[in-house]
Amino acid sequence: MIMNARQIALSTVLAGLALVAPGTPASADRIANSTAVFAALDKVTGRVQPLEIPMGRTVTFGALTITPRACYTRPSTETPLTSAFIEVDEVVLDGSSHRIFTGWTFAESPGLHAVEHPTFDVWLTSCKTPSADISAGRRSNAPKP
Repeated sequence: MIMNARQIALSTVLAGLALVAPGTPASADRIANSTAVFAALDKVTGRVQPLEIPMGRTVTFGALTITPRACYTRPSTETPLTSAFIEVDEVVLDGSSHRIFTGWTFAESPGLHAVEHPTFDVWLTSCKTPSADISAGRRSNAPKP
């Protein structure tokens, strides 16, 4: 049987697809980190302060309280993608607080889901894992945000 160029190209593509195991994820596992690193801006003073916050802990910056719930990165061999799920509350003068942001933020696109406030801005810059966690190989196979 003689095959034309189109048939050869199609058979090459199909052979390549057969090499990919069904159900194999297209990207590497994400790494669950224990600390989220943010930059916080006080617009009145112009002060930018780094904030390193362990998962589940709450840190106050001005009138904002920031609580990271998850912070994921990819292995260094993959395209960078750093994301964190955070909750941000504003504490008002009477001492009460109300939620101003809940959601995912992305270090590579800080403006995509930025925490903006009339006086303060907060954005994700990176995630960190202590060296003990790295050697243990903490990884998550949960769905990506």
